Amino acid sequence: MKETSDSESIKDLVRLGSPYSIYRPSIKPYANVLGMKRIGEGLITLNLSAEGELRIIKSVQDVITLWKEGASGKIVMVDDAGITTLGPILPKLAGVVCMSGGLGSHLAIVTREFSIPALMGTKMKTLENIHKKKVQIRPSEGKNGELLLIE
Repeated sequence: MKETSDSESIKDLVRLGSPYSIYRPSIKPYANVLGMKRIGEGLITLNLSAEGELRIIKSVQDVITLWKEGASGKIVMVDDAGITTLGPILPKLAGVVCMSGGLGSHLAIVTREFSIPALMGTKMKTLENIHKKKVQIRPSEGKNGELLLIE
């Protein structure tokens, strides 16, 4: 049996299109460019970007409403929601912003399994006028990520 190095195994995963292969987009150091404004920062679960309409979820009723309207391509913001709350819509979401938790939280683990980028333990600069606005989640440096408002 031929022995393979770790780097050969990783190349095979990328070549085979594994969901574990990571694409890191080029990131500009300043968020206030090209009509984008940084409105939040947190720990990012995946080295992926996501863009979509932000929906603030405060109750199970908000999840039901979004499910009926169509959750595809949306990014949801939750204070402290478990996967049970977001379960019905999670596979359709483009991203998740959670105000609490860390990279070991159940929500963080499940979003990684679905290849959905999530910001955990997010600190927001503002919560005014962001519901139903277009936003982007993207990696910044290391395990950090940012939430940008697209103006």
